[in-house]
Amino acid sequence: MQTYEAPLRDMRFVLHELFTDDGFGGIAKHADFDDDLLNAILDEAAKTTRDILLPLNASGDHEGCTLENGVVRTPKGFKDAYDQFVEAGWAALASDPEWGGQGLPERINKLVEEMICATNLSFSLYPGLTHGATTALEAHGSDTLKQKYLPKMVSGEWSGTMCLTESHCGTDLGMLRTKAEPNEDGSYNVTGAKIFISSGDHDLTDNIIHLVLARLPDAPKGVKGISLFLVPKYQVDEENRIGPSNGVSVSAIEHKMGLKASATCQLNFDGSKGWLVGKPNKGLAAMFTMMNQERLSVGIQGLGINEIAYQSAVYYAKDRIQGRSLSGAKNPDQAADPIIVHPDVRRMLMTMRVYAEGCRALGQWTSRALDASEHADDPEVKARATDFVALMTPVVKALFTDLAFDAANMGIQTYGGHGYIVESGVEQFVRDARIAQIYEGTNGIQALDLVGRKMPDRMGRNMRPFFHAVSNLLEDMAGTDDKLLAGMVGGMQQAFGALQLTTGTIAQKGMKDPEEAGAAATDYLRMLGLVGMGYCFLKSAKIATERLAEATGDAEFYKNKLNSARFFMDRVLPEVTAKFLAIKSGKDSMMAMQADAF
Repeated sequence: MQTYEAPLRDMRFVLHELFTDDGFGGIAKHADFDDDLLNAILDEAAKTTRDILLPLNASGDHEGCTLENGVVRTPKGFKDAYDQFVEAGWAALASDPEWGGQGLPERINKLVEEMICATNLSFSLYPGLTHGATTALEAHGSDTLKQKYLPKMVSGEWSGTMCLTESHCGTDLGMLRTKAEPNEDGSYNVTGAKIFISSGDHDLTDNIIHLVLARLPDAPKGVKGISLFLVPKYQVDEENRIGPSNGVSVSAIEHKMGLKASATCQLNFDGSKGWLVGKPNKGLAAMFTMMNQERLSVGIQGLGINEIAYQSAVYYAKDRIQGRSLSGAKNPDQAADPIIVHPDVRRMLMTMRVYAEGCRALGQWTSRALDASEHADDPEVKARATDFVALMTPVVKALFTDLAFDAANMGIQTYGGHGYIVESGVEQFVRDARIAQIYEGTNGIQALDLVGRKMPDRMGRNMRPFFHAVSNLLEDMAGTDDKLLAGMVGGMQQAFGALQLTTGTIAQKGMKDPEEAGAAATDYLRMLGLVGMGYCFLKSAKIATERLAEATGDAEFYKNKLNSARFFMDRVLPEVTAKFLAIKSGKDSMMAMQADAF
């Protein structure tokens, strides 16, 4: 059964308590958004996602999208839900007020995104892609394009996409063939075909604004010859009225493993009129403004799936009776005990729980840095936040989605045979979660980005905010006389030490042999992410211990937070040591076999 209630208490904890000393707060632009207002937004988002989006999740998956006479139709109820979503202002939550947005911080926007993704991941892609497109257009578009398109995109009246992939090239965009021929009026005729375009066509909005990568006639070969163009589905006149078709057509919708209510399309551009966004041959850099935004959002998609899989598994584990507790019957009046009494079921539930709590905390830390990187008044804070976001973007995208897929599988395992049956609803989480490890750059690409670009950049400058924060916390807590906290500090010191040694090893070997860095990349990303989660849990445990000692706040919540932190340190963080040993072994066993032998 798909069961979800927004984890508001934990959201308020990471929002208001956990990172008060991270140096990324105190942003003047966000001074009017006090705690009461942010809490009210979370409360309303919880109601909207639970009451409007969750009921459409399973039905949308069963029905899917259909292509009728060249137009994509979304499942029953999606259009009404989208209209309510837009009317309530959720589409414009974090957008700039200059274009009709509400200007809220990303630290609150990402928590709302989590609720949307948890309750209906397919639905989340429609407003999510639009928000990313507006970010790219705002950063790189001309004033004319921004004035013409941003207000209706921000409001949700029009939607947006990103059109990169072609049938012969995915990650290697240097091979793309879509072309753009200049016109005398300053526009371009864009011709080509794109595949795997999320929200590429649908019936939710009056117009769809495509951001398309294409080549100019005189463009250099490879990625240095890619430009970015704004291409609307329908032409728009000087008074912003929608006109005739702009030569954008749907040749097919993709039949996918999951996300069936998300319209993933094959699009043809047949001399479609478009306008240059940014500078000629600099389109990839402009598109990365959107892609980096989307990569953080994809990480939040993983977190949302993790949370609903966990809650649905807990519901079943408390309800399903099977066998007796190993320590003696807990419900002697019934034929069997609920399966939540069994240690192996607890192992799965606790693992799913700490994955969600740890990712939520690490995501909030990154969101706070994202706010500071864009709006901090102090240049030093802004620079430090920018470095931190650069480091954490591939980690959030890859780690959160890897853990989400693991959690979704544990959800099925908790249900047993019933989990494998469609009617239970939990097998959908596995199918929906799987794509998040692939799109917006596969998780392997994220790992290569981490070790090949983010780690060595400017002699490791991106690493410093993270390493300094962990080091300072360990130093601050080194002398604690609390036995439980002391044990956690010890575990974190060991994991952090392994991470430091591994960082040095990769840096040294990678300079001599890039394949050594490539062989270590995925394991290293996992190490860094787990240490980041460990840092968040250690801070959480410290705060919880203080609150319990002061007898202030919600004692039950803080006790549970200590239990979560303890489980993470005991059962999850030791994985860092295993990754350290694997990386230390080098590339030889991985690369020794000849290709013909596979």
